[in-house]
Amino acid sequence: MHGGLIGKICGLLLMVFSFTMIPPAAVSWYFAEDGELPFLISFGLLLAGGLLLWMPFMRQRAELQTRDGFLVVTLFWVVLSGSGALPFLISPATDLSVTDAVFESTSGLTTTGSSVLSGIEELPQSIRYYRQQLHFLGGMGIIILAIAILPMLGVGGMQLYKAEIPGPMKEAKLTPRIAETAKSLWYIYIFFTIACAVLYRMAGMDWLEAIGGSFTTVSSGGLAMHDASFAVYDSLAVELIAITFMILATISFALHFAAVRSRSLLAYVLDPEFRLFIMLLLAYIVITAGALWAWGAYTDGSATFRETLFQVVSFGTGTGLTTTDASAWPGFVPYFLVMISFVGGCAGSTAAGLKVVRPGLIFQHSMREVRRLIHPSGVFALRFGNRPVDDRILHAVWGFVGVYLFIAIIMAFIFMGTGMDSTTALSTTAASLNNLGVGIAGVADGYAGISTTAKWVMCLGMLLGRLEIFTILVLLSPMFWRQ
Repeated sequence: MHGGLIGKICGLLLMVFSFTMIPPAAVSWYFAEDGELPFLISFGLLLAGGLLLWMPFMRQRAELQTRDGFLVVTLFWVVLSGSGALPFLISPATDLSVTDAVFESTSGLTTTGSSVLSGIEELPQSIRYYRQQLHFLGGMGIIILAIAILPMLGVGGMQLYKAEIPGPMKEAKLTPRIAETAKSLWYIYIFFTIACAVLYRMAGMDWLEAIGGSFTTVSSGGLAMHDASFAVYDSLAVELIAITFMILATISFALHFAAVRSRSLLAYVLDPEFRLFIMLLLAYIVITAGALWAWGAYTDGSATFRETLFQVVSFGTGTGLTTTDASAWPGFVPYFLVMISFVGGCAGSTAAGLKVVRPGLIFQHSMREVRRLIHPSGVFALRFGNRPVDDRILHAVWGFVGVYLFIAIIMAFIFMGTGMDSTTALSTTAASLNNLGVGIAGVADGYAGISTTAKWVMCLGMLLGRLEIFTILVLLSPMFWRQ
């Protein structure tokens, strides 16, 4: 374990994060709010803290090992969640407790979208913008950003990349150098964000809301700049733009890179995870629309389809933006929307959840076992699309899914222990572990009313979901510390 090198990198990352306090301070200055002080104080404290952590180890030179990467990523996301809470604590406009400030910060950075705030429209513009900016930074990951812009993290940067990037096949790189890989991911992410903001502006939003809306959409976040989320716009154009970019953001960024490099859309067509993702979305839409039509939730077929399309894409991608109160929909539909968030989007995207590739591989493996029962002497290779799947990856997938569902069950029981009913507990578990944000039943209107214990458990769930569980759980293994 290279303690000095870990301290040096954490210090550097904290200094990088401190500069993210400048844009919201500029927003406050632009709107003449006299609210720059919380962000400038936060900037000074974080910069000083990063320097104090970096300076004792500034001459450390070593190669990061895999377990160093896990420790750096976990430590930094925990520290980041606390650091991001500073403006909420300092600003008199929010008046949040430590628990609520950390909750709001963790929710923003993990792109969960759960919130304890209300009356968003009355908050200073700088705070409204800052919540969206947290989504933008967390969507691709501040550590991936640091790898892209700080050459000194080029050595051993692969270990940070593997610890943070989601999906079961973490060794794949888009380019030979890890710094170039990180830059490629961020170029695509920024392009989508800018394009989304411009289109939102053309659809009628003002620039601040267009930028904030693009941050939450492309990051698969969920925090909005209005209490009513996207329902406040009542615009088909805004909804279609949001749907388009929610889907684009939950497709593997490696696949986007391959399509750009080959200058062909064929890369999407040939990718088995993409095809399965689109098929699942279509199935979700048909089931939901059929149920709403059967129960007469809407008298107009076009309204049924419009509301279904937005809510299914939002829940299915784990974004959590809303245009209506889906928790009030009849029958099993609200539960169905919560459950599809467990699958989530594609690996290597901004989405959370299990990722489509894992349930896809488990289904293929189950079908192979059925064929073996029919033909005991047969030899059946496991393939996902046209790609052979190594048994090591398959074992990792089964292990991940098992641990993920086990943690979800434990969290649901803990939430019920804090006084929640079973439906609220299930919804709260999905909201945090799947980084979904939006809830049904007792948390349909937000999370301000849940207990302090439940909020801290949610913060842990958000981090577990964002870092795909094992990045954190590996630190609890005695073997990790013995080596």
